[in-house]
Amino acid sequence: MRLHQYAAIALVATLVPSAAIAAGDAEHGKIIAKRWCAACHVVSAGQKRASADVPSFFYVARHKSNLDVSSFLTDPHPKMPDMSLTRQEIADLTAYIRSLAPRDGDK
Repeated sequence: MRLHQYAAIALVATLVPSAAIAAGDAEHGKIIAKRWCAACHVVSAGQKRASADVPSFFYVARHKSNLDVSSFLTDPHPKMPDMSLTRQEIADLTAYIRSLAPRDGDK
């Protein structure tokens, strides 16, 4: 095999995990949200308490559709603790938040 063929194989191998990360697992994201985010944010319908000063995940999903949640979580704002989430955890959490957005026909 030639050098450029090895390079092509290495490139494809690095893209496969990236594709899996990009998809995210909303169910795992919900677990992360309940563990790390629920102290401040309302993250699920059954949650009874959260800080009044922060938006719920439902609000973010409905009103901040142009917000790049992944980028935001990668470099959190000063009031948010650095949870040192992995890229996969960020993808999962992002998938969960996006899953809360209303679908066509929802009010």
